[in-house]
Amino acid sequence: MKKLIATALLLAGSLTPAVQAQDKALLYEVTGPGLTKPSYLYGTFHLVCPTDLKITDAMQKAYANTQQVYLELDLDDPALMGKMQKMMTLSDGKTIKDLLKPDDYTVLDNYLKQRMNMNLTQVGTLKPFGLMSLMYMTLLKCQPQSYDLTFAQMAAKDKKEVLGLETLEAQMAAIEKMPMETQLKALVDMARKPDEASQEFTEFLAAYKAQDVAKLMESIKTSQFGGGMAEFEDDLLNRRNQNWIPVIEKAARDKPTLFAFGAGHLGNEKGVINLLRQKGYTVTPVN
Repeated sequence: MKKLIATALLLAGSLTPAVQAQDKALLYEVTGPGLTKPSYLYGTFHLVCPTDLKITDAMQKAYANTQQVYLELDLDDPALMGKMQKMMTLSDGKTIKDLLKPDDYTVLDNYLKQRMNMNLTQVGTLKPFGLMSLMYMTLLKCQPQSYDLTFAQMAAKDKKEVLGLETLEAQMAAIEKMPMETQLKALVDMARKPDEASQEFTEFLAAYKAQDVAKLMESIKTSQFGGGMAEFEDDLLNRRNQNWIPVIEKAARDKPTLFAFGAGHLGNEKGVINLLRQKGYTVTPVN
């Protein structure tokens, strides 16, 4: 269950909308003022089947040429799991049953029983976005893996430090800007239309595997099951991007660094790539 919760939070942080990606690529080299060696950006998709998790030669080379890894969160922080569990739990002893209509509760409970062999009695204390993330994990017909966790494992093996672009508290605050009613509706909609949700997710993955970030994020933006995330783009995406820039600049000046974060943070005029270019850095796609 702990591993499920950790992966769920990674996914929750990644399902954020964007408008246009600047290049059809996921890996970028960063050079420029104050950087003695290149650093790299990599856009992740937080849940994939093992057969789709590809550490390409170019990615391996970029990783080998860096001395530290920055993910959205510091995944090797021993206190992170405990904080995740606490912050993903409803307060005041409430459960999801207190928030849903009886019919909606039954639909959601049946979904989890059929798809995950668990019920809402077991996970009903999770906040809606945590439950939604667990449900997204059911859309893959495999035991899902994560690029983020893979990079953290690689770094641990090679004794490279893993750090976070933001704190868990900052990420959670951004996610929770979405109204409770919006989150609950997204949960029930997915439970009522599992085949449509599965097809959508397949399209997301196909766009990601094609490195077509613009198509991926436009699909998420218009998703039936995204809870209207496009309305909250500033909170979920743009402000976080802006907050990451000084962290990226300092880390890249200190050491050549691999920055790996949700692919939606790469593109558009308020994305990490463009924000770094505005600061005078050269950000070059590596195909």
